[in-house]
Amino acid sequence: MKTAEIAERYLDYFEKKGHTIVPSASLVTDDPALLFTVAGMVPFIPYLSGDVPPPYPRAADVQKCIRTNDIEEVGKTPRHGTFFQMLGNWSFGDYFKDGAIAFAWDFLTGAESEGGLGFDPKDLWVTVYEEDDEARELWLKHSTLPDERIQRLGKDTNYWSTGLPGPAGPCSEIFFDRGPAYGIDGGPATDDDRYVEIWNLVFMQYEIADVRSKYDFTIVGELPNKNIDTGMGLERVAFIKQGVDNMYETDQVRPVLDKAVELSGKTYGADHEDDVRFRVIADHVRSSLMLLSDGVTPSNDGRGYILRRLMRRAIRSMRLLGVDGPSFAELFAASRDAMKEAYPIVETDYARLSQYALAEEATFLRTLAAGSELLDESVALTKTTGGAQLSGAQAFLLHDTYGFPIDLTLEIVEEAGLTVDRGAFDTLMQEQRERAKADARSRKGQLADTSVYRDFRAQGETVFTGYTELETGSRVLGILVGGASVDRATQGQIAEVILAETALYAESGGQVADKGVIVGPGWELEVLDVQKPVPGLVSHTVEVTTGEVAVGEAATTVVDAANRRAAQQAHSATHLVHAALRDTLGRSATQAGSLNRAGYLRFDFSWGQALSSETRTEIEEIANNAVRDNLEVTTRIMSLDEAKAAGAMALFGEKYGETVRMVDIGGPWSRELCAGTHVGSSAEVGLINLVGESSVGASNRRVEALVGQDAFRELAAERAIVSQLTSSLKTPRDQLATRVAELAASLKAAEKRIAQFEARALADRLPQLVSAAVSAGPVQVVAEALGAAASADDVRSLALQVRDRLGADTASVVALGAVVGERPVVIVATSEPARAAGAKAGVFAKTAAAALGGGGGGRDDVAQGGGTDAAALPTALEAIRTAAGGL
Repeated sequence: MKTAEIAERYLDYFEKKGHTIVPSASLVTDDPALLFTVAGMVPFIPYLSGDVPPPYPRAADVQKCIRTNDIEEVGKTPRHGTFFQMLGNWSFGDYFKDGAIAFAWDFLTGAESEGGLGFDPKDLWVTVYEEDDEARELWLKHSTLPDERIQRLGKDTNYWSTGLPGPAGPCSEIFFDRGPAYGIDGGPATDDDRYVEIWNLVFMQYEIADVRSKYDFTIVGELPNKNIDTGMGLERVAFIKQGVDNMYETDQVRPVLDKAVELSGKTYGADHEDDVRFRVIADHVRSSLMLLSDGVTPSNDGRGYILRRLMRRAIRSMRLLGVDGPSFAELFAASRDAMKEAYPIVETDYARLSQYALAEEATFLRTLAAGSELLDESVALTKTTGGAQLSGAQAFLLHDTYGFPIDLTLEIVEEAGLTVDRGAFDTLMQEQRERAKADARSRKGQLADTSVYRDFRAQGETVFTGYTELETGSRVLGILVGGASVDRATQGQIAEVILAETALYAESGGQVADKGVIVGPGWELEVLDVQKPVPGLVSHTVEVTTGEVAVGEAATTVVDAANRRAAQQAHSATHLVHAALRDTLGRSATQAGSLNRAGYLRFDFSWGQALSSETRTEIEEIANNAVRDNLEVTTRIMSLDEAKAAGAMALFGEKYGETVRMVDIGGPWSRELCAGTHVGSSAEVGLINLVGESSVGASNRRVEALVGQDAFRELAAERAIVSQLTSSLKTPRDQLATRVAELAASLKAAEKRIAQFEARALADRLPQLVSAAVSAGPVQVVAEALGAAASADDVRSLALQVRDRLGADTASVVALGAVVGERPVVIVATSEPARAAGAKAGVFAKTAAAALGGGGGGRDDVAQGGGTDAAALPTALEAIRTAAGGL
């Protein structure tokens, strides 16, 4: 039974049982505490917590998930995958334990011919929470399980909570017994891999408080509405139904594994370590493809870092299998073909997705080449100094700074006959993880508790009237001060105000919040920010400038009309620039983020190289031609499916409901899903002036533009500069660029001549410096200040010349100080006999740098120090003389 068929059967079954079928949410969650959708329940948290009223009493879905906290287990166990799909059925105050258990048993053991999965009851086990007698009795009622195959377990396995105050409850898990060939008898209580958990039924029935740990808390009562949250691992069910040993051999993953086998020339099943690598490749390539399809792109932080790590682990595994060259073209195509039935976007958008994958592979292969060179140097240095072990710090530097995998470091070092101080490396890695965890805890601790908005959201969604009105009468539903609900706020206080209706736009979709005021009887509030703390609810952060505002009072929101008009211009201009980009670069130039505020827009898009000045001009011209043509701007409300069928572009990672707003500028030329505010026609945008284009990652570019009056002011300022230059240089405007280029060339030539003169002047001092050598302990020391120098390289060259002139057999320490660009620098060079006597240039450079108020270091033979206090150069040089004399 194919994986997609299992999912289809599941949805069909629960749809017949009255469940609303909900499409999978994006892997990119809008929960600020999470990078990704890590569990099937994540999209439903606002409904399960009661923060937002559920739009349906019962639902079912197949949710895409990414989880990388146990990435090191991938390939080693039959069930660990970074990308997985959760089949879930949900009840929000509707059916409870009885219904959930009855549905689960019926679907699992129902005949395949009737839409079930056809599991044999003798292969199934169930666990319940040790105190949940009700669940045990219901299993006996609805199933044919004997009493001994319903096991009672403790809170650590069969009680669900978030670890925070709120909903919690016991759970019941269903396991498949793979048979005696896979492990010991005794059921799931043995915690043996023989028993595979396939479905977890969570019974959210209690409210908990005073949470001391995830399993230590106080139950304060039953929830008014009990919920059901279930999760069935699709990949786990698939590998059982397909008769294979693990998830990597199922129909959606195995094709990638087979392609890796083909490219490597090795045999799957012949070597355990190789098998783990094949599974890692199959899992990580699929996960990367799915992340790319939801708009994640490789980068050095956040979600992009996780994607980059997955891709690079796959490349590393291919290399360890003997494939040193590119392989992603074949691997990603295999994953596309395996996943396209369930997720058509991986085929329709494959050109864009593969562009990112291939660019990342090329970048990392170059990194590996550079890292290999650096590692070779470290190995050679270790051997030269008689060492047998590469330091853990050096291995960590390669891993952390250069992205060089520790496995490859170990492999190369072992081939060279050395070892790596793995203990020191692991310590540094653990310290890094602890820093990351502390940062995550810090961010999590800063998040607002959204439960304070629950009662306000229960009164309905905030009605936004700002598409057609700039003033709207309403009433005050609630006031929050310091995160707590209060009945009033007084002059001078900062508060959050919740209204039934508002004309003020809440920040979303790249458009910043409106400015304005809220007024009422005897009071006025200055609006500082407008946000949506929970879906459907608008919160206004305000300062009470006059009087005292109280809950229940009438209120009027008043939008700053000039600011709104400028913001509308910028947002519509963003759509025009997007359309112009696609006209110029093609459909693969898709939006990756934007920011629109009064007079300014920033637009990120997928593209792997810088735009030429000609391309930028073309984009700017197309967008301004659209302004000139006075294209009609229309908005329509329709279903998401209708909008997609009409060709509307959606922003990857953005969360859309079943009903969406489609904005057209000039018909289908610019057609996007957008909830922002816009001008009535393109001519109202005014002028668009592209002022910048830059990189925001390996495969993303960013354009910035000024819009409307701000664009005009920028061009007027540039005109004034041009006018001033034509006057000062006495050059016609059309010859100005040539004249400036000539002046720049003359200046560069003059600077080069000056540098040559300065270098010659330094070289002329060579005899004087050699004669200045004095004995200090076992060495001859030259420690002299040169005054100003053009560059540190000039000082370095002179120091090496002085050392060489003193003779290879002389134990010499040469320290020359100079001021380069108003900052002091000291170069230290030592001869071989001096180094044998203990004179190390790096140590002397640090000594000098300490006196200069900076830092320094380097090799034993030549090193550099610097700082900020040029007046301390004599002191720094004297410190070197003293240190040399103490050898």
